[in-house]
Amino acid sequence: MSVVVSSAAVLLLLGLALWTVVAREAFLAISGFVAYGLLLSLVWVRLYGVDVALTEAAIGGGLTGALLIGAASRLRDTEAAAWSERSGPGLRAVAKLLSLAVAVVLGLCVLALPEPAPTLADEVVARMPATGVGNPITGVLLAFRALDTLLEAIVLVIALIGVWSFAPDRVWGGRPGLRHRSDPDGILAYFARLLPPVGLIIGVYIFWAGADHPGGKFQGATILAAMWTLVLMAGLADTPAIGRRWLRIGIVVGPLVFIAIGFVGVAVAGAFLAYPDGWAKPMIVLIEAALMPTLVLILGLLLAGPPSRRGGP
Repeated sequence: MSVVVSSAAVLLLLGLALWTVVAREAFLAISGFVAYGLLLSLVWVRLYGVDVALTEAAIGGGLTGALLIGAASRLRDTEAAAWSERSGPGLRAVAKLLSLAVAVVLGLCVLALPEPAPTLADEVVARMPATGVGNPITGVLLAFRALDTLLEAIVLVIALIGVWSFAPDRVWGGRPGLRHRSDPDGILAYFARLLPPVGLIIGVYIFWAGADHPGGKFQGATILAAMWTLVLMAGLADTPAIGRRWLRIGIVVGPLVFIAIGFVGVAVAGAFLAYPDGWAKPMIVLIEAALMPTLVLILGLLLAGPPSRRGGP
């Protein structure tokens, strides 16, 4: 039975991937992409990669899908014009052949890897107890690959600034997106009052449990950002003006704390982002706690889009 289920999942993944590539309309391609991400998260659960599954469902299928839907809605008016400028059959055939060649080369590279493949897994497992972290994913990301995680946080800040840069000069510093209004007694407003308290508890728990169990800052922050977005969509609150000082401090506090702890490692442990003996877990938890509000704000504001209105009080 397990072989049948695994084979069916692989066939569905391949079919969704093909659909996403060949779909003619942007919305249909995005629908296939979101379904692909959600199915892939189930595959990761089956492979016992629960952390990866949570991240794929939240970031890959959820946040990225929402961003793509927003982009497609903005490009709806130009999509028809783009179809009138389609390339000729010869150029499309060349593109297909090049894509097939790249796929074949990548497949040959994978098959040419030595057996067993070179890995540092054994050394990481041997040194993991020194971090005091029970979740190996968190330990790897914030101990052995801490610099990569720091750069990822900085890239998110830069991405948000890039989105803001699309704002017209007359509304720079204003509020992102439109002011949502809905029936205060409608179903959307009802869910916007009911779900956020539950989502807040779940998001904070997933963040706190991430040190020793599947979860962490990215997964927890995505849930909190989703609850914030739900409140905004229901019209119960408005997006803050990007010129607010508290907002900008919240966006940069995570990377700044991360960098500060890195320099503490230089002074105390002799290397950037090295942790003193016995202090690895508290410092890792501190980094994750500082990154949490940064990620919530960035994810929510990325969905809101560039400023389009003047900021109010």
